[in-house]
Amino acid sequence: MATPAYRVLLCDVRSDQVLDVLPITDVSLDDYIGKIGTASATIPLPNRGVAARARAAVEPGRTAMWIERGPEIWWGGVLWTANLTSNDRGFLGLQVQAGGWASYLDHRAVFHTQEATGVDQFDIVRGLIDYSASLAGGDIGIEYDAEQLSGTRRDRTYRRYDVPRIRELIDQLGSVEGGFEWRIASYRDPGSGRRIKKLQLGSPVIRTGASEVVLDHPGPIMSYGWPVDATVRANVWQSRGASDNKNQTKESLPIMSELLVDDEQLIGGWPRLDGTSDYSTVTEQATLDAHARADHSAALHPQTIPEVTVALGRTPLSPALLGATVRVRIRDLWWAEGLDHRYRVVGLAISPPVRGRPETAKLSLEAT
Repeated sequence: MATPAYRVLLCDVRSDQVLDVLPITDVSLDDYIGKIGTASATIPLPNRGVAARARAAVEPGRTAMWIERGPEIWWGGVLWTANLTSNDRGFLGLQVQAGGWASYLDHRAVFHTQEATGVDQFDIVRGLIDYSASLAGGDIGIEYDAEQLSGTRRDRTYRRYDVPRIRELIDQLGSVEGGFEWRIASYRDPGSGRRIKKLQLGSPVIRTGASEVVLDHPGPIMSYGWPVDATVRANVWQSRGASDNKNQTKESLPIMSELLVDDEQLIGGWPRLDGTSDYSTVTEQATLDAHARADHSAALHPQTIPEVTVALGRTPLSPALLGATVRVRIRDLWWAEGLDHRYRVVGLAISPPVRGRPETAKLSLEAT
């Protein structure tokens, strides 16, 4: 069975009007829960006509890039950089790189103070998206479910004097104790065929998919990596907030969270491992303490994020798998007794087939 072809749709970021549709080579794309996905590709320029089309359609920062695999949309985002290359035989190619839709929110700042009191944290996120879209030139068509709630209410003030970036504010809000996960998904509406960029929210995590995918090694899993990292581990934690400059006659010092110490680990023989974090825009003590508790909890037992590489031709996978549960079964020299565990997919990187190499998907997994 032939692998579906990849192609790129180049569109206007604001209107999503198609500027051109071009074939691509050297494609790589990834998407994650918790960080921005990226995509890169080369647009071959075999003749003057294609070169002229690419010049007209590619304008970094203004051009959107959707990647299709067959009839399906597998990735979408803003094209940020382009690099024209010529090899020793004179063949031209335009290398393009893009960041997922959330990367646009890295380029949007809060210039008008935003306040929320006793507001569901999902509504705060939607309010920031609405604020971004309300300013001239700021609406890129991000959609959301207005009815979904997390059940957790927050008080937040985002001051215009701090000019914070919108993505940073959403990440920070989600990382507090009792927080949430978020991403902006790309897909084609099955009914209308319209291209969709949809804000996904999940508290405490994003979960998708009803049926469980089973991945075996030996089997569809071609290779895997299983890192164990103590460099991010900490059993003592303190977080630092904004400067408290209410009293102008005294030295301006940052507010500090309580010092959190896990006595159980220290008594159990672990060496003391100190960790800290900075929240320069947080002015409320209760909010800073909640950030510190969340950071401390994560650092006490850092998540192992194994990666498995799967041959796509042997297992039906797609970017829609993000947030879904897979069952991983491995038996080899290390897992002599056999590993059989369920994991949530938190990242996915696609490598199309190249010169006899099969099309593969590398899945980043989180224990459920």
